[in-house]
Amino acid sequence: MEFAELICAAQNGSRTARDQLVCENMGLVWSVVRRFKGRGQEMEDLFQIGSIGLMKAVDKFDLQYQVCFSTYAVPLIAGEIRRFLRDDGMLKVSRSLKEQAYKAGIAREQLGMELGRDPTMEEVAGRMGICVEEVAAALESNAEVESLSRTIYQGDGNAITLMDKLEEERDISEELVNQLVVEQMLSHLPKLEKRLLELRYFKEKTQAQTAKELGITQVQVSRLERKILGQLRKKLPR
Repeated sequence: MEFAELICAAQNGSRTARDQLVCENMGLVWSVVRRFKGRGQEMEDLFQIGSIGLMKAVDKFDLQYQVCFSTYAVPLIAGEIRRFLRDDGMLKVSRSLKEQAYKAGIAREQLGMELGRDPTMEEVAGRMGICVEEVAAALESNAEVESLSRTIYQGDGNAITLMDKLEEERDISEELVNQLVVEQMLSHLPKLEKRLLELRYFKEKTQAQTAKELGITQVQVSRLERKILGQLRKKLPR
């Protein structure tokens, strides 16, 4: 089965396709894990966390990104490990339970699509091949993290959550993915169109300034800009 077919099958609920994609990309996880050697954690533990990032990459990858899977997966794998290293100790949830919680969430989503309703705990347990108590424990551990979004103050129509009280960090992994997608899309543009976007959106030139530098009229810049943006929007990931 070709890669595109595997991705589609995995995202439509095929465990066989999903397992194949994960197995075929285990080397990718190890290549990322080695970057975090000497951080006070066992390599095997970091591999398990990185594998969660790989599974997320399989679940979220969109063929319309026009980047190879490894380019998309590496930031997600690294991001998962970074979050673990940053958060470990803040919430004392075992690594195996964190992974189980993620798998339970996936199983619940897949069953929901298949059944057309919210699945029961017994159905999720049956899909995962574990007992109901283990599913409940996994979902409960995940709820601890989700509770950070609860409102702790409401005033003037603006809600403040517990997460708002914590130090805010940029999602470097997501930013990197976005940057890779944009760079990949721009690389396919003709030289003139690429230069026009660079001047307008990266160097913040006006249409008049852009027209002067490109040796065309402002009207031409305006029309060309609309055309390029329209084409790029069609290629944007869903």
